[in-house]
Amino acid sequence: MTARTRAWILVAVLWVVFTLNYLDRQVIFSIFPPLKKDLNLTDYELGLIGAVFLWVYGFLSPFAGYLGDRFSRSKIIVFSLVVWSLVTWLTGYVRSFGELILARGLMGISEAAYLPAAVALLADHHDNKTRSRAIGMHQSGIYVGILLGGVGGGWIADRYGWRSVFTFLGLAGVVYAVFAARFVLRTGQYHTPQRLTERLSMWSALKELLGIRNFVILCSINAVTSIGWWMVFNWLPTHLYERFKLTLTDAGFTATFYLQVVGIFGILVGGVIADRWSLVSPRGRLLVQVIGLLSAAPFLFVIGQTHSYPILIASLILCGAGRGFFDCNTVPVMCQFVRPELRSTAWGMYTCMSCLCAGAFVALAGKFKETLGLGGAFQIAAGLVFLCGLSLLTVRFGSGPEDSGALSRAKLP
Repeated sequence: MTARTRAWILVAVLWVVFTLNYLDRQVIFSIFPPLKKDLNLTDYELGLIGAVFLWVYGFLSPFAGYLGDRFSRSKIIVFSLVVWSLVTWLTGYVRSFGELILARGLMGISEAAYLPAAVALLADHHDNKTRSRAIGMHQSGIYVGILLGGVGGGWIADRYGWRSVFTFLGLAGVVYAVFAARFVLRTGQYHTPQRLTERLSMWSALKELLGIRNFVILCSINAVTSIGWWMVFNWLPTHLYERFKLTLTDAGFTATFYLQVVGIFGILVGGVIADRWSLVSPRGRLLVQVIGLLSAAPFLFVIGQTHSYPILIASLILCGAGRGFFDCNTVPVMCQFVRPELRSTAWGMYTCMSCLCAGAFVALAGKFKETLGLGGAFQIAAGLVFLCGLSLLTVRFGSGPEDSGALSRAKLP
């Protein structure tokens, strides 16, 4: 088996893991109505369910990223999958708001370790010619996980109760971990000579990252755009359930299917365009992101405004395509400014800032619901996404770690 073949198999194996990652964390939002009734929750408490996960996940992500730069990324990935699957299973047994918050916090702890290690491992095994496509395909697991969580979660809850959703998903994750471990644990990360000799403290690693102007700009922009995406993830099923009087199954389907399926298309097309554009211009990947945000924002605004179901569907489709263009290039653009030895830590910082910002807004959305309504919250998020698209143009390009040859395609072990 060639190195290139094994690199793409790694994408496929981790794609399933990432799909489970988002499926397990997001499925709860498709069952908010029965959860609210069964546990006697308020809208603000529902908002806190999403916010607590994001805050815990975000706060721990830089530490998890640092571990991914110091220790085996493969082992971290497998360990994270097993633990969060067990936590998912246990969530089906909660009996109070306090227990549910504890479960979501544990989910945040266990899932935080996965993504920094995974994206850094994929960046190790894919060079400038294929990185946007590889990372984009992996990122499409977000879309499929949200889709399955919205459609499947609502369907199972309607027929078998909301607790059975977590039992099924938790067991599925443990079973897949046995299979994934056999391949992932044999797939090492690359070690440059510098990596073998250098042992930066976490503070030194963060200090270096925060000294990179473009990293700070990109990290900040990624954090603010996450507000828009997480508003959709957390509150769109409830918004559709209430505004359009849909069933749980139909609300979950509508909130996820159109946005996520077209998002996958946007990721794949955006990845191909970005990989080719980057060969002739260092700004190629960034400009694909700009196009994505500036095209997604107006339709996110319409999603919060419209009372027309056909207009809603069209807006979901177009918003999803724009988001796909943005998502598939987040890691590859970061790699143009961050050296390989710090990519896991860098992604942990991205995740930390994104989750802290998004978590605060998601929690406030429960309050906005009583005044502006969820539609108004979506419109605020759309304005922030549009401003982020314009702000990306302030990023300056020169020779960076990726351009200087710090990491070229290496031979897989």
